[in-house]
Amino acid sequence: MGEFARSAAIARAVQLRWPGAAVRFVLSREAPYAAAAPFPVTLVASSATFHSAAVIDLIRSWRPHIVIFDNAGRTAQLTAAHRSGARVVYISARRRQRRKAFRLRWMRLIDEHWIAYPEFIAGGLTLSERLKHRLLRRPTVRYLDVIFSRGTTMPPGRGDFVLVVPGGGTGHPGAEDASEQFLAAARTLAETGLDVRYVGPTRSAPAPAGSSRLRLLGALPQAELAELMREARLIVVNGGSTLLQAIASGAACLAVPIAGDQRERIRRCVAAGVAVEAPRSAPEIVAKSKALLDDESSRAALAQRAQSLALADGVEVALSALSPYIESL
Repeated sequence: MGEFARSAAIARAVQLRWPGAAVRFVLSREAPYAAAAPFPVTLVASSATFHSAAVIDLIRSWRPHIVIFDNAGRTAQLTAAHRSGARVVYISARRRQRRKAFRLRWMRLIDEHWIAYPEFIAGGLTLSERLKHRLLRRPTVRYLDVIFSRGTTMPPGRGDFVLVVPGGGTGHPGAEDASEQFLAAARTLAETGLDVRYVGPTRSAPAPAGSSRLRLLGALPQAELAELMREARLIVVNGGSTLLQAIASGAACLAVPIAGDQRERIRRCVAAGVAVEAPRSAPEIVAKSKALLDDESSRAALAQRAQSLALADGVEVALSALSPYIESL
C-alpha cells in the first residue's frame, strides 16, 4: 500500500500542476486499492515486477514521457523505458532496492533516483555510492523526506486527544495481529478517560457501550489524516511512512514496529529524539502512552524536536524534479 499511496500522491499533484498530463498505473488486480484507483489502470495478476511482458508492452504502445518505478521493477522494464526515450525515475524505499539502483547497469538507465525517506533515516550516500555517482555523473539523487499534506493553516494548538494509526491493515509476516493490538490499546486508553481517535481497520466488534471517548474513524483521505495529526497530543503509529508523516506534523510519537524493515527506521527516529518505541503489545502500548502523557516535559520535547527537523514535502521535491522534463515537452 505504501508504494501506491506515495505514487498516487505524486500523480495527483502532477495533474493539478499540469492538467494536460495523462497518468496511468500498472497495479496487481489482487491489490485492495486497485478497483478504486482514481487513475486509468493496467491490471496484472500480481506485482508489476513479475510481469515484464505486460509492462514492456504498455511502454511500447503508450509511449510515456516519464516512467516511475516505485520500489519495484526489473532490468528489462527499465531498459524498455530508457530505450523508448522516456525519463526513468526509480524510488527506493528499502536497502535492497537502493543497492539495485546503485548498480552501474541501473545507474545508466535511471535519470532520477528518489530515496523515499529522510537522510537521517535512509543514511547519506556511502563511499561506494559516491564513487559510482562521480564516475557516471548520473542519476540525480534526491531524498523525498515525507509524503505529507501540510494543509493551508496550522491549528492554534494541540488538542487533548490521542491518535492511533496502525496503517493500512495489510498483515505482515509475524505481525498479522498488529491492527488488533493497536485497537485494543486504543480501547484501553479510552477506558482510562482519554479521548482517543482510531484511524484504521476494525476487524473486531465495534466499540462497546461506555467507550464514547473512542472514535473509530476507519480509513481517511491523507489530507484529513494530516489535519488530525497536526491536532493530536500524542500519535501512536507503526514504523512505516505514517511515522514520518506524524513526525512531519510536529507531534510527539510512539512508534510500534509491525514489519522487519521498520525496526531500524524506528531506531533511527528514537536516536534522533523524535519518537519513543513500544513493542507490538496492547498493554505495552498503553503503558508507554500513559507514561508520555503523564510526563509533559518529555512529550513536549519529543514534539519540539520533531518540529525542528523541518522535513521536506516529498511531493514538492518530486514536482520540482519532474518540472524540467514535463515543461520541455
